[in-house]
Amino acid sequence: MLQIQNGLSAMNCQGITRRSAIKVGFLGLLGLTSADLLRLRALGNPPRNNKSVILIWLDGGPSHLETYDPKPEAPMEIRGPWGAIETNVSGIRISEMMPRHAKHADKMVFIRSMHHKNSDHFAAAHWMLTGRLGSTANDLPQKYPSVGSYVARVRGANSVGVPAYVGLPAAQSVYIFPGYQGAAYLGPAYNPFDVQAQQKYLGAAHTSQIQPPKFLENSAADPTRLQGRASLLSQLDHFRRDLDKTGTMDAMDQYNQQALDLILGHKARAAFDIEKEDATTRDRYGRSAWGHYTLMARRMVEAGVSFVTVDMPHWDDHSGIEKGHGAKVPVVDQAVGALIEDLADRSMLGDVLVMVMGEFGRTPKMNEGQPGIAVPGRDHWGDAFSVMLAGGGLRTGQVVGATNNKGEYPAERPVTPADLLATVYHVLGIDPHQAFLNHAGRPVPILDSGEPIREVI
Repeated sequence: MLQIQNGLSAMNCQGITRRSAIKVGFLGLLGLTSADLLRLRALGNPPRNNKSVILIWLDGGPSHLETYDPKPEAPMEIRGPWGAIETNVSGIRISEMMPRHAKHADKMVFIRSMHHKNSDHFAAAHWMLTGRLGSTANDLPQKYPSVGSYVARVRGANSVGVPAYVGLPAAQSVYIFPGYQGAAYLGPAYNPFDVQAQQKYLGAAHTSQIQPPKFLENSAADPTRLQGRASLLSQLDHFRRDLDKTGTMDAMDQYNQQALDLILGHKARAAFDIEKEDATTRDRYGRSAWGHYTLMARRMVEAGVSFVTVDMPHWDDHSGIEKGHGAKVPVVDQAVGALIEDLADRSMLGDVLVMVMGEFGRTPKMNEGQPGIAVPGRDHWGDAFSVMLAGGGLRTGQVVGATNNKGEYPAERPVTPADLLATVYHVLGIDPHQAFLNHAGRPVPILDSGEPIREVI
């Protein structure tokens, strides 16, 4: 067992600076175990990139026809309330409700042929976030680790002193926290670090004041007291290790270290403090909860977080697609457009992969509303939907795949959730064939199917 000294920082044989804290503090934040560290020492310092991912999660399932795959020539019951506009890439049109996306389409990829043929919120969310069919509405527990948890486990953070995986304000899927954005059998140490679990699942029209992260309230804490607590935890380590053979202490150690680092460490605290941003930048993203946390996501990856989820929920518009999506799409457009522009201005876009997606799309033909609400909406549709990617070193300014003239199913180049996540792992330099033991002790690869989308690599 490797111990970290309390007192002055020291350098280990690999040149890593170690701050005063309980044992192996940086291992928890990097997503590494002691065994991993020993392997790295034996192999030398393997090359890796510093790329990261920001996932904009549109929980509930956004309509592809009202966003990235409009059908302006289709009948009214198909095309919906809005038309299409040209983007800055000749031949690519998207919803007229997304002018900021249109301005930066040269930095984006619109995947229009995503499909998994599943209309169950839970099954579809699990599939999109893990790359595998697993959980369902009748069997809710998560079956496989999420893409964010695998990134935390395999890569860890890009910088010491920040978590590897962050949820803004809290990672979730279909009202479950962390839902299928969790770590499953990788263990709770690789769940997302939720920034504000006390104020979560915020809609586009959220008007209440957004509360700062709770841990920032500890800024006035007595540092001597906190350092003393760290020292005591370190002294108790041997005793706890002798008692615990289940691995629970490993997760607890990482949680303890993460909390101490956020309280004592300047880097993470500064990254989470959005008040450091000027008013002009905050206005560019929008003063909504979604704009607020999208800006915070940029601060996260800038500080060294490897995977960030921004939760943008409430897309299940079975009734009132015009009013429902009409209130949400412009907020996404502003926040994502500002993010792409901001990352490009900071020369970060090549190292940050931005993903915008939900669990499925909406039915191409509008319904007549729900009982008592005679306003057209769209129901669940997993046969064809869209995902937007930007940055990350991808070949952008293009559309991958196509649906038929009514947006019902892929007509060209079908893409699966496993293909999408294989592309993410490719960008991050993660081998998707790497296996981890499940609860039954069986090695399970990160993905068992899927290939990186060749057009964008």
